Amino acid sequence: MKPEPLSRMTSINEINEINEQRKRAMPAVSSADVAPTTYAWEIRASGLKVRAGRTRMAVNGLDLSLGTGVHGLLGPNGAGKTTLIRALATVLRPAGGELELLGESVGGLGEHRALRRRIGYLPQEFGYYKRFTVREFVEYMAWLKEVPKADIPGAVQRAVERVGLADRADERMKALSGGMVRRAGIAQAIVNDPAVLLLDEPTVGLDPAQRLRFRELLQELGTDACVVVSTHLVEDVAAACTDVVLFAEGRLVFQGTPAELAAAGGPEHVGDSPLERGYSALLADPEPTKGTW
Repeated sequence: MKPEPLSRMTSINEINEINEQRKRAMPAVSSADVAPTTYAWEIRASGLKVRAGRTRMAVNGLDLSLGTGVHGLLGPNGAGKTTLIRALATVLRPAGGELELLGESVGGLGEHRALRRRIGYLPQEFGYYKRFTVREFVEYMAWLKEVPKADIPGAVQRAVERVGLADRADERMKALSGGMVRRAGIAQAIVNDPAVLLLDEPTVGLDPAQRLRFRELLQELGTDACVVVSTHLVEDVAAACTDVVLFAEGRLVFQGTPAELAAAGGPEHVGDSPLERGYSALLADPEPTKGTW
């Protein structure tokens, strides 16, 4: 087909005039409009209350601010650690106070779909289809987190490599050991490169070598994300965490560095290490304490 004669086409001058009119009609965009969203803390709680069940207030008046880094959440059984993690994951709704994640309030009834895309969560127990392979399981979780379809294969491969399951990626979940299932759970938690990563007892079932590798992974993740690790293992906190949050009876008992936690105890306190003795000392005297950081 021959091109139309110039006389029948819009002239260059007319095209330029149309473009100028469009530019004038477009609203001006300031630098503030395109600047990335900023917030003081990735996680901020003020007077936070969260129920476990219908009546018990498992988190009761918590004030806490957490930024980028690895934060160890310690406390005895029944302290409210899992309830707090579930609230941070937007699984449980606060019963009172304020909770902000990545600058967004999560205390109301609104849907937090966009926020959940930026959160990684490993509960103590998680479900999966036993016939799924590791790769299929992590792919499915990436899809649920709305990772762009074109990005899923690469994201899944990186996640399984980071937890040391690349050679088992095509094995069925039901054929894995307990420790390997736990590592697959960690892979699904990090597949979306979350800005907030919440891990509830992540080292259960891991052997000593796997726990060492996991500590290294935590340190990597904590360089640009807010990582919260609930654990009973004080040595994991000492090795991987930039600070410690000690939790008891739903309240903050201590927040500071591992060195400050160790300094809180003495030879008269129970424990095999300075950190354990500091832990025991603070639980024996549960007045809220802050570190100096």
